[in-house]
Amino acid sequence: MNSVLSTLRVLEEVAMRQPIGVSELARATGIPKSSVQRCLVTLQQAGWLRIVDRAHARWGVTMKVLAIGLRGAGEQDLRELAEPVVKRLAAETDETVQLGLRDGAEYVIVATQDSTQVVRVCLEVGTRVPLRATSAGVAIMSRLEPAEVDELLRHTLKEFADSPVPDDDELRAEIAGTAQRGYARNVSGWFRPHVASVAAAVTDASGHPVAGLTLSVPQMRYDEAREADFARLVVAAADEISELISSG
Repeated sequence: MNSVLSTLRVLEEVAMRQPIGVSELARATGIPKSSVQRCLVTLQQAGWLRIVDRAHARWGVTMKVLAIGLRGAGEQDLRELAEPVVKRLAAETDETVQLGLRDGAEYVIVATQDSTQVVRVCLEVGTRVPLRATSAGVAIMSRLEPAEVDELLRHTLKEFADSPVPDDDELRAEIAGTAQRGYARNVSGWFRPHVASVAAAVTDASGHPVAGLTLSVPQMRYDEAREADFARLVVAAADEISELISSG
């Protein structure tokens, strides 16, 4: 029983302090480092934790923790929680809105509301794309610790070698600009040709980014004069979903 309690204690501390290393966890919990290491490996094998900074062996939670937390709080997953907000944003802009979760170095679409216009952006629920190839991914990375961003940039994009996806230096500049603006923008069709987008991060109660909200517009219809209005609506919607997660 003591080992179970220790493992749960380690999980709680990682969730509150991520990214965090073994020594810091041992000090925070009062559990010996060797025992903390065993707890971490057990939780990793079970899919609850992952290494987010290999260079410094720092740990963070997986999306499994968020999913269980949301269900426990209100018997509903993130998609159900955010659905009214996603639909309202799509109605306000008449452009396609996507909600996605971060899963390691990838971004997974979990909900979408299409535009009613004939020419529109369509992306299937369940689509997985590299985090660094999307505006939502940049928005998420702008809220991460530098060490975790460094780890994410280790993932190369061979499949996008001929696309306009930013290289490491360009991406760092995009992340810095996003942090300053409060939203990410992609007007160059990084992942999908001829698609522009504006995105903002969705955070949990601790302020950690767990998802992204994206407004996707066909490049032929994207008007930079409307970007400020789009950004205001997207950020407000993302903040509303974050509040729902925190209070759920």
